[in-house]
Amino acid sequence: MSMPIYVSPEQWTKDKADYARKGIARGRPLIVLEYTDGIVLVTENASSHLHKLSELYDRIAFAAVGRFSEFENLRVAGVRIADIRGYTYGREDVTGRSIANAYSQMLTQIFMEASKAYEVEVCVAEVGEDGGPNALYHIVYDGTVDDRKGFLAMGGEADDLNAELQRQYKESMGLDEAIRLAVRLLRRAAPAGSTVSRLEVAVLERRRPRRSFRRLTDDQVAKALEPLSAGAPGGGTGSAGGASPSPGTGTGPADPSSETPPPNGGSGSVPGVSDVPAPGDADEPDATGG
Repeated sequence: MSMPIYVSPEQWTKDKADYARKGIARGRPLIVLEYTDGIVLVTENASSHLHKLSELYDRIAFAAVGRFSEFENLRVAGVRIADIRGYTYGREDVTGRSIANAYSQMLTQIFMEASKAYEVEVCVAEVGEDGGPNALYHIVYDGTVDDRKGFLAMGGEADDLNAELQRQYKESMGLDEAIRLAVRLLRRAAPAGSTVSRLEVAVLERRRPRRSFRRLTDDQVAKALEPLSAGAPGGGTGSAGGASPSPGTGTGPADPSSETPPPNGGSGSVPGVSDVPAPGDADEPDATGG
């Protein structure tokens, strides 16, 4: 009779953490920035149907990188949590902190009890009301939650991007300047041999009544990037919507094994919280984040 293979709890936990980190690192990065009138979320997304940036509630947004089917489960759970709390108590009782805590508990339970950890990183962003401070909550695969200020980069090359944001980020940035900074760093982090895919950009606008979330159309993003296209200092070439590849990159297609990020479908309207991709899309990995 063969004896079962023994794996120590420390090794078992380490193996799951390494697996999750490697899966996340394969994806394309995502950047969240606070600007003077709100919060902007920017990522590359080859897909026009699978969104990585979504609305959770009135003034709260969801951004994620990793495996799409897994962070989509989290997004749907977050919408349900927000709707139930808002209906049971009041809309003002739905906060980014409560949703971030719920995500932390879910991911901790999955990491400790399931055979495989979720390959995801999540940001819950909440824009302040009436001059109040914004909030950025970063939750990773093992349930660890961190309160961030000003900026956040997730996914592949996240450490280098956060270090660069530390040097270049300014609290006084306007929306267009914040978008240009995010896109410039995303292009710089793009691996050799890949193309710059279309951009998915969304904002939480402080002055927007009640529902602050808005997706930017390709034309709006291209207009914000005009100085980069014109060769502004520090900028690359190309425009939103997947036009030109960044300098030093090839023209081959993006790695199909990486995540398939959910882009902004090009419409400027606020999506309904019930937006759920077709069943066939649920198993696609997210190629724009990590």
